[in-house]
Amino acid sequence: MPQDKVLIVDDDLHILRMASRILQSDGIATTEVSSGREALNQILYSHYDLVLLDINLDDLDGFSIVKKVRAQGISTPIIIISGNTEEYNTIFGLGIGADDYLAKPVSPAILGAKVKALIRRNRTAMESSEKVLERGPFSFDLETYTLYMDHREIPLTSKEKQLVCLFLKNINTVFTKEMLFEQVWKDKAVDDNTIMVNIRNIRSKIEPDPKNPQYLKTVWGMGYQFVLPQR
Repeated sequence: MPQDKVLIVDDDLHILRMASRILQSDGIATTEVSSGREALNQILYSHYDLVLLDINLDDLDGFSIVKKVRAQGISTPIIIISGNTEEYNTIFGLGIGADDYLAKPVSPAILGAKVKALIRRNRTAMESSEKVLERGPFSFDLETYTLYMDHREIPLTSKEKQLVCLFLKNINTVFTKEMLFEQVWKDKAVDDNTIMVNIRNIRSKIEPDPKNPQYLKTVWGMGYQFVLPQR
């Protein structure tokens, strides 16, 4: 199973490092940023399973980030973690779309438990209700297994659809050839060339320049990764 990914946003370097250590000890991959605008850009154009967000940021406050993210229809779970414990701020934060509000200092055990529980609950809800994957310019209808790019249908073969679906569900995750064999071909005997041909065909259909892919990238010595370039 791909590793869970959490974006940690705080202008206090000590808090960033502490939260990162806590989550990494639970097997969670973390990205740390101290800028509100950088955080917003990360949330809009990268995939995270959860965002841990401070309110008091110099360039763009946490409340504004929550409102902008929810206005874009992005449902990534957000936990606000703040030294401001006034009841009004908690109510306001939850009211504009945050999923939880934790007061600093927070117990490492509680932080880890809250993050894992919210990721698990969100994943279960998505698996039971999500009918369309919306990722950047791509939309993948999970009922008809149809890919659209900028609202235009992209014709794909059965295996290409399975690969694209897997990549879109796991943006930024590097898949080795062995992982693709297991998840798409179900361990059936296929050679490396089979995967390369399918990857090449997908690129020819979605990439502006298939020889210099910006979405479906080769990670040399490892495998393949689907990314959404920052705009």
